[in-house]
Amino acid sequence: MWLAEKLKGTTTVGIVCKNGVVLAADRRASLGNMVLSENVTKVFRIDDHLAIAGAGSVGDILSLVRLLRAEARLYRARVGREMSVKALATLTSNILHGSRFMPYFGWFLIAGHTGKPGLYSVDMAGGVTEDRFTAAGSGMEFAFSILEEHYRDDIPLVEGVKLALKAIGAATRRDVFTGGGVTLVTVTEEGYKEWTEEELKALSG
Repeated sequence: MWLAEKLKGTTTVGIVCKNGVVLAADRRASLGNMVLSENVTKVFRIDDHLAIAGAGSVGDILSLVRLLRAEARLYRARVGREMSVKALATLTSNILHGSRFMPYFGWFLIAGHTGKPGLYSVDMAGGVTEDRFTAAGSGMEFAFSILEEHYRDDIPLVEGVKLALKAIGAATRRDVFTGGGVTLVTVTEEGYKEWTEEELKALSG
């Protein structure tokens, strides 16, 4: 019961587009049936072209983000270039698998653009899957229903942003643990970009 309570309270979405990748998440944090905050960040920059979104325990997500940022800096210093999306997903998988007896309570979406856009889903035991689109968290079923209906392989980035907003919106309407607005980032050849509320409102309007 304790574990189920810890894992409630978010919807994250990842979409690979023709010229980049989109990560989005709601901002609500909850404990059981109580809303703790409506302004929690669940999408994070790891390096110039790498990002991660987490659904689960906020403390565990933040701890893993700090570790991955340090590993990405170390890799860049040693190798002289940025880690690839696949390498970051593999590193995340190895960390989670190695800590499976004292796990990070979270489900992570790894995204980036290092040569080409990439998206991976990593569960708390370290299982990793490459995806074109995916969702995680308490509202994932509602988000998937939108993604599966509207996704296509050649979707432009702006259309991918609109689709991610639509998927999070569906989860917000149907999942009581999802809400509080949206954090949305895109990663392209030019790098990581977090969209402002004004930009998202203009796009949806």
